[in-house]
Amino acid sequence: MHSPSKAAAVPLTSPVTHGTFCPQSQRRFVLIAAILASALGFIDGSILAIATPAIRVNLGASLAEAQWISNAYALTLSALILAGGAAGDRFGLRRAFVSGIALFIVASLACALAPNAIVLIAFRALQGIGAAIMVPGSLAIIAKAYPKKERGRAIGI
Repeated sequence: MHSPSKAAAVPLTSPVTHGTFCPQSQRRFVLIAAILASALGFIDGSILAIATPAIRVNLGASLAEAQWISNAYALTLSALILAGGAAGDRFGLRRAFVSGIALFIVASLACALAPNAIVLIAFRALQGIGAAIMVPGSLAIIAKAYPKKERGRAIGI
């Protein structure tokens, strides 16, 4: 029989990080990134409520189209948030989180350039998909970056 390799003897977490992937000096940056990502995801709907009258005028959108501009984002975010969390489990938290942020940003830029309400609705749906991947990833990253005794405080912040 073969003896276990030396790599198998190495602990998965170093004693310095206390069971987390993140050294204490970097945890503040992880927390800031997670807070900003979650804020982006949730504030986006509020900002749109303020901008809806101007959007309707600029794009010539009907009332129904204006409602779908808001609902496309909220619907995809709420429908896919569990799938977004599962994506973090399947593909890795960091990869899913960064992908969600990238999709959200690209879709946001596309929204700014939308020539009409229908195109804006489509890009808002893509934005919701990005948020659905980004938001659960931010909470999971905080949970993995902080040891158990500090985790509650970090999530509360």
